[in-house]
Amino acid sequence: MKGNQDTKRKPKIAWGITGSGDRLEEIVDFMKKAKNIYQDCVDVRVYLSKAGGQVLKWYKLFDVLAQNFEKVYVEAGPNSPFLAGDLQVGKFEFLLIAPATSNTVAKIASGIADSLLSNSAIMALKGFTPVYILPSDYREGTVKTRLPDGRSLNVRVRREDAENSQKLARMNGLSVIENPEQILEVFKKHFDQRRP
Repeated sequence: MKGNQDTKRKPKIAWGITGSGDRLEEIVDFMKKAKNIYQDCVDVRVYLSKAGGQVLKWYKLFDVLAQNFEKVYVEAGPNSPFLAGDLQVGKFEFLLIAPATSNTVAKIASGIADSLLSNSAIMALKGFTPVYILPSDYREGTVKTRLPDGRSLNVRVRREDAENSQKLARMNGLSVIENPEQILEVFKKHFDQRRP
């Protein structure tokens, strides 16, 4: 036995993925790094929206997730798999949604809980479980994103979508992260002191 860590359960985090392809490959890479660094002190569970599952397959990343993360769940409804209740009662250290589409961001910002990840975020906040969100649409303007075939595409970030991201940033218990590199900072904040 490696000591006390083996005799008790590791804390869990929930990683939600919505249907955005923007920076998806980079986000998956940072989550793999975080998992490898903190594997002795955290159990990473992956929760995909229906669209998230489709986009991961389009980007040929679904199998990468399955190979690198033991628990990968796909949305069947707002309460299935049962994530929202577990977040609300503190069974997870935090919820990270990365990437978060403008649709998911708008729902959470407006208190609409009709999908797995919007419901989970709202219930987590009600139960004082920290929520971190990396919106795909953060600042108004034009961003360059990469398509699955490697081509670049310019995408407009609408003022309304950027405003919803800013509204999230003002919510109590919710932190907005702007880029995939900050994922490691979230893990560091929660788990550096627990590493063996």
